[in-house]
Amino acid sequence: MDRAQDRGGGSEQTLLVLGATGDLTGRLLLPGLSGLLAAGAGPGLFLLGSGLEDWDEDRWRRRVSESFAATSDGGRVAATVRQTTYLQADVTRADDLRRLLDACRGDVVIFFALPPAVTAKACRALGSLGLPEGTRLVVEKPFGVDRASAVQLNQDLAGLVAEEQIHRVDHFLGKSTVLNILGLRFANRILEPVLNADHVASVDIVFDESLALEDRAGYYDQAGALVDMVQSHLLQVLALLAMEAPPTVGARELRDRKAQVLRATHLWGNDPAASSRRARYVAGEIGGRRLPAYADEAGVDAGRGTETLAEMVVMVDTWRWAGVPFRLRSGKAMTSTRKEAVITFKQPPRVPDGLSGWEQPDRLRIGFGPDRLGIDLNINGPGDPFVLDPVTLDADFGPGALPPYGEVLKGALDGDPTLSVRGDTAEECWRIVEPVLAAWRADVVPLGEYAAGSSGPQDSLLPGI
Repeated sequence: MDRAQDRGGGSEQTLLVLGATGDLTGRLLLPGLSGLLAAGAGPGLFLLGSGLEDWDEDRWRRRVSESFAATSDGGRVAATVRQTTYLQADVTRADDLRRLLDACRGDVVIFFALPPAVTAKACRALGSLGLPEGTRLVVEKPFGVDRASAVQLNQDLAGLVAEEQIHRVDHFLGKSTVLNILGLRFANRILEPVLNADHVASVDIVFDESLALEDRAGYYDQAGALVDMVQSHLLQVLALLAMEAPPTVGARELRDRKAQVLRATHLWGNDPAASSRRARYVAGEIGGRRLPAYADEAGVDAGRGTETLAEMVVMVDTWRWAGVPFRLRSGKAMTSTRKEAVITFKQPPRVPDGLSGWEQPDRLRIGFGPDRLGIDLNINGPGDPFVLDPVTLDADFGPGALPPYGEVLKGALDGDPTLSVRGDTAEECWRIVEPVLAAWRADVVPLGEYAAGSSGPQDSLLPGI
């Protein structure tokens, strides 16, 4: 008998979390779920956690309860905590996975909160079982460890369920962020006509954070800033900024437009040595807290040469954007947090004689967390009307109703793949960064240094563009 029929179907759903004892589950997934439940979503949800650790149900429920502590909704969150169950299992073993599936109720959503290699093994083990009809799979980035493994993972996933049932998670692209960018670009006549190579000098997409390693050596020292942030999050933002207007904001049209952009994206000059930079932080101070050098952090293999700052310049070789450099940068242990996309416009053809003080080009700033809009302009300021002063016009985007992981989970539970990364675009992102990774492994690009608590390298990666 089909498992879905055996469980009776209906509106009941199981969220099966593989890797339930890990950092990702406690830090992001469970708090996101509590926000989703508090907003009234997920009725009839049964939470089933699984991991290699020998936890009893009391210990698992304490973890869930602590993650849900900041949320109150009059009963839904508390009911989820009361009913949740934990089962110890090796998710690379088919027999253990069968036991987990047999414990599920109703429709099944499997969340792989696992390292890429373990996710791949779990998918292959699932392939020998046959999944209940309608099962959806949620895969956490990075999707593979290179392009070849991403292709193989996509093949493994496609052998389990249809592409529309696969949700590759990029929580950086919560629904509010996606719609903020689309609304700003395509609902404002004064902006869209000038967002092209005729008017734009450069685009910068930056995610600098003051956080250092923060006990994440087990994952981060294997990945580094390029894979952790640039290959995934920042290329997805680039696709939204550079895409053509979709006819709707439905999943198919939106993801088709993103795929078109990424297929047209390549390294500036196809030269990884000239168009990329890597560095890692040395000892320094942030907010009065003394930080050791990255190489001296617990769990770090200093000889691996993992970067904590990655920067690369790419071109989107389309009619709209050809010739415009897109700079992508992410760094840890910086003096302050900076999460924004900045569109810098070309200088005006001529500023009339008699006006002085022009110092900066116009810029459009789109902030991510907090979500803000800023426009840098030059205007006639107070005092001498012939002297131009720089000003910034600011506005706040409306906050999303859910935290980013709540939005991700809602899409998976509702069967809406709009916010998920499609398989072909995951492979394209690896294609774009592979030349850089190869150049770094060959030490063609030296590993620089910057002090923790500094602003990182100040020189331009590619002067003159």
